[in-house]
Amino acid sequence: MKLLSLLVPAALASALLALPRPARAAEPEYDLVIRNGRIVDGTGNPWFHGDVAITGDKIVAVGAVPDGKIKRTIDAKGLIVAPGFIDIHSHSDDLLLEDGHAESKIRQGVTTEVLGEGRSAAPAKGQLTARKLTARGKEFTWTTLGGYLDTVDRAGVSVNVASYVGMDNVWECVMGKSHARPTPKQLDAMKELLDEAMKEGAFGMSTLLMMPPGSLATTDDLVELCKVVKKHGGVFSSHIRSEGLDVFASVKQVIEVGERAGVPVDIIHIKIADEKLWGKMKDVIELIDAARTRGVNVQANVYPYTRGNNNLSSIIPPWAHEGGLAKMMERLKDPKDRARLKKDIQDGVPGWYNHYTAVGGDWARMLVSGRGTYEGLTMDRVIAAKSKGQAPAPDPLDVFFDVLIEQGGSVPTVFAHHDEKDMNLAMQQPWCSIGSDGAAYATEGALKRGNPHPRNFGTFPRVLGVYVRDRGVLKLEDAVRKMTSLNAAKIGLANRGTLRAGALADVTVFDPDKVIDKSTYTAPFAYNDGIEFVIVNGQLVLDRGKHTDAMPGRALRKGNAK
Repeated sequence: MKLLSLLVPAALASALLALPRPARAAEPEYDLVIRNGRIVDGTGNPWFHGDVAITGDKIVAVGAVPDGKIKRTIDAKGLIVAPGFIDIHSHSDDLLLEDGHAESKIRQGVTTEVLGEGRSAAPAKGQLTARKLTARGKEFTWTTLGGYLDTVDRAGVSVNVASYVGMDNVWECVMGKSHARPTPKQLDAMKELLDEAMKEGAFGMSTLLMMPPGSLATTDDLVELCKVVKKHGGVFSSHIRSEGLDVFASVKQVIEVGERAGVPVDIIHIKIADEKLWGKMKDVIELIDAARTRGVNVQANVYPYTRGNNNLSSIIPPWAHEGGLAKMMERLKDPKDRARLKKDIQDGVPGWYNHYTAVGGDWARMLVSGRGTYEGLTMDRVIAAKSKGQAPAPDPLDVFFDVLIEQGGSVPTVFAHHDEKDMNLAMQQPWCSIGSDGAAYATEGALKRGNPHPRNFGTFPRVLGVYVRDRGVLKLEDAVRKMTSLNAAKIGLANRGTLRAGALADVTVFDPDKVIDKSTYTAPFAYNDGIEFVIVNGQLVLDRGKHTDAMPGRALRKGNAK
């Protein structure tokens, strides 16, 4: 018995030794770890010290990062680590194909651009011809929004690209340049085109209701079209019919569309752009808050400037645009039509937002921003130069008409038409996010052209430098939320806009003490200071302020926005 008792433990020990041992857990491997930063995670929560670890295109840890093998470490001491900024209102459609580096956006910390305002890259079929663009030694062509998004992926871009479908495209594919009312059959054709674009990945429908063809759409038309948007879980993003004297009725209109169609509404660059109503932003806010109280999801975005970019042709009343550019040019040359144009420009037309009266008829508040003879000049100087030596001096409106004719009917222009206090109040609202209304220009090469609005270069750094640090209009955490998770939530980007494990790795790292815009109205081609690192889908695109030439951006599609 004693011998057996000695043998059993020995056999047991032998058996235990023969059992497989659990494998030691593999040491984590990270492509990039950002250490020692102040993390502003995009939610609006207070900042905290911590690290961010990235593997592949995903964030794998935020805060405390387990030890592991690291391919690259960025020391972010003294810097803010935030989600990549999402530009909810961008016009980079063609520029991204010309040069996918998206220089002026990446250097602002933008990692995703949302395209479309009334007009979008597609559809281009029916009475609209297929889109063609020659760039990078290639010819790109497409007819559908899905075709455009595929083209973006093939071309290569540094930013992610999402898009609304423009109502102008849908309308003109069916109606052309006619100002006739659509028949029920024609409206159904528009709905089919809209349905197609939504299936191809559009995040909603955008409208520009202040000018044809957008201005031709009735509230009922918009509701019918937005019912298609609702079916696909999209958003109604609208430049309202008037930002001037009819601003209250215009805000009420898009609220009604959202309420009747059951779709979220995002008002594009909300403002009061007529000096007669400056100081009334609180009344606009009350309209929106009242709608939200009764369950209508209406929100807005804003850019941090008190001047907007449009075209001198927007001073021409809507009726004169019927039939397209050639017909407008004919009317500008016709003495009888000129008389009618002058009357309508000076007296206004019911329901039409009049850029001329919005700035008090002050030509000095109109700065030519497009390429051409008058680039960088205010219109008062242009009119004075064109009138020199003439006695009696010609009517400034006649000179204006002549300039439009001379320039082929299009003169991009910056209008000084809204008020700083109104803009600040809008910016502070919890439902108001940040969008640039700009495009991805560059300070050199083919994309250095015209005299573009400084918002193309400075929107996001300006918010952080002027309205957060210098003026205290916004707190840092709320400003970042307005640039990231709020915009992501508006269009349904579930995996972007916050710093958290499992999210796609779009990250912006900036110096809160240095970040500032440098672009101005008269010298716009200047990148900002203070944006140090930008990461898109896990890849460094901006490294200590220098573009790496990486193009990891993706075309994002509703329902499959990975």
